[in-house]
Amino acid sequence: MSCWETIADYGLRSIGIGERLLPRNDFTLCQQFTLIGSGMIWNIYFGVLALCSGFFLATAVAMGKAARHPLIRKPSEWFIFIFRGSPLFIQFFFAYFLFLNLKSIYPVFSPLTSAGAGALVVLFLNTAAYSGEIFYGALKSIPKGDIEAADAYGLSGWARFRRVIWPTMLRLAWPAYTNEAIFLFHATTLVFFAGFPIFRQSGDALYYANYFADKTFNPFVPYPILAGYFILLTLVVIGLFGLINTRLNRHLPQEKRKRLRVRPQIIR
Repeated sequence: MSCWETIADYGLRSIGIGERLLPRNDFTLCQQFTLIGSGMIWNIYFGVLALCSGFFLATAVAMGKAARHPLIRKPSEWFIFIFRGSPLFIQFFFAYFLFLNLKSIYPVFSPLTSAGAGALVVLFLNTAAYSGEIFYGALKSIPKGDIEAADAYGLSGWARFRRVIWPTMLRLAWPAYTNEAIFLFHATTLVFFAGFPIFRQSGDALYYANYFADKTFNPFVPYPILAGYFILLTLVVIGLFGLINTRLNRHLPQEKRKRLRVRPQIIR
């Protein structure tokens, strides 16, 4: 089988398209690159959807934590504390068995027992908590002069938030938020190893890398391939977020524009 035939057979296998049976022996580099790359579809799916949806919840949580009324502030504080204080791996296990029990009582919750929906909910809540804390810190760091200037121009309520507070908050939080986005994509590798079942051997990139490592007893080929894919994905995230960072700082003088510096998180 040529490499092009391998790509045609296994390129979309992780989403149920193509050859269903995994290769059993005589593994080639092309097979490993193709199947691990196919699994990256799931990692990108989880990361993109959780990041986009979590962004809006994180903004609401940050505003809630900054609110003066305790009925608004306390739920936001506890939400952040719970999801930042417990390991993501445990959150996956807890959520899966919670959804499983809900499914037995209310069949409408059946989709949540699959990784495509249930794990996405966990990642969405987790990144919203971490991002909410980042946005809250940026919100408290907004210079008072910016808010006083908005008041002087007669801006108040939603207009002041949309035109002054929110853009400034994003500009201050963006470097740290970029790190959170990178960590989120890396965290997607936990999905299929933390309770949510794998149907028809259609797992993510780490699942296929682990499969080849078990079959060949040689982890020094599939795992570096997996790392290479995630390094490329990280470079894409840095590039996209760097463009947004430039856009957010476009109004500042050139000497005051902060370059985006990504600091990998060793321990979260």
